[in-house]
Amino acid sequence: MKHRFEVLDIFRGLFASLVFLFHLGPFANTPILNNRFVENSDMFVDFFFVLSGFVIAYSYQSLADWRQFRLFLKKRVYRIYPLHFVMLMAFVGMEVAKNMLSPYIKVNNLVNPANSVYTFFTSLFLINSTPVPGVSDVSWNIPSWSISAEMMAYLVFGSLVVFIHRTRKFPARNAWYGLMIVISITALWSVSNSFQINYSFDYGFLRGILGFFTGVLCFNLFSNTHVQVREWSPALFSVAEAVSLLLIGLSIYWGQVMKPWGAVFEILFFVCIYTFSFERGIISKGLKSVKLLHKLGQYSYSIYMTHALLISLFNVLFIRILKFPPEAYSYLFIFNFILIYFVSAWTYRHIEMRFQYKSPEKKREGEIVRK
Repeated sequence: MKHRFEVLDIFRGLFASLVFLFHLGPFANTPILNNRFVENSDMFVDFFFVLSGFVIAYSYQSLADWRQFRLFLKKRVYRIYPLHFVMLMAFVGMEVAKNMLSPYIKVNNLVNPANSVYTFFTSLFLINSTPVPGVSDVSWNIPSWSISAEMMAYLVFGSLVVFIHRTRKFPARNAWYGLMIVISITALWSVSNSFQINYSFDYGFLRGILGFFTGVLCFNLFSNTHVQVREWSPALFSVAEAVSLLLIGLSIYWGQVMKPWGAVFEILFFVCIYTFSFERGIISKGLKSVKLLHKLGQYSYSIYMTHALLISLFNVLFIRILKFPPEAYSYLFIFNFILIYFVSAWTYRHIEMRFQYKSPEKKREGEIVRK
């Protein structure tokens, strides 16, 4: 990428942190975590889908043939799969440890029917966001369903871009992207007769495609208008930033009312991402001035993928073994997040960056440097 949208990256880190709080909430008994806003923060997953479409559209406007399509997929697999695989195996290790320790200590939920050999393979092959017979819940590393949905979106997007290129339909590309949104929202409507989108293990792949192509259209709007819109006054951007965040905050807080109209979240995230992509308002400037927030953005994928395991281990230590009450999470959540942050910093450097795709030229350059 030629340009890094720093504020959008910061939001990725902040919203990944809110998803952590959402998953921690069921173990806690404190207003800090057990409130409407945190309890509906699962909808921030859709921000990730929209932002992913935005960023991928920035990097891949044209795939000329199926060779380039395969390279595109290869790069995406290298980016998301290694950490997914490591965390899946870590959960397998935890299940084995539970069964080995059960004769000596009390283990709650010794047998988790969601974590079976069958669902291990659905996770392994990243089909755990599709309606697979016999699967009735999320399993293993719970957030990984969205990685499956992301991969499905890559497949649809890459195939469509090749089709557009080869049939010379580039001027009509936004119509094709819009068609993908219509197809996915229509399919979701057929499931529930509503605009609800908060599916995961069953129709999460449709949710991912919906959000992803919303992000693609968002980037194309940004690409076509950024020269003119960038001339607007910083004060106008500041107002737009504040209003977009306020609307998102209210929609999350009133999530039980808004979730049946879940497609509204796609519109709100579209507006938010478009607004903050310019980084011209006072909120953008404030966010960019905090170094820690940049680190949160950098480690966001690791935070998202590691937090479920670390919540489980933290809960075993402090609630099961040390007998802390659920009310203790009013402050324990801070220590839990600190642990997640440092583990994520390690996984970012040693898994995400280590296994990312390197072109043959970069590999040769690396070999020359080592020599």
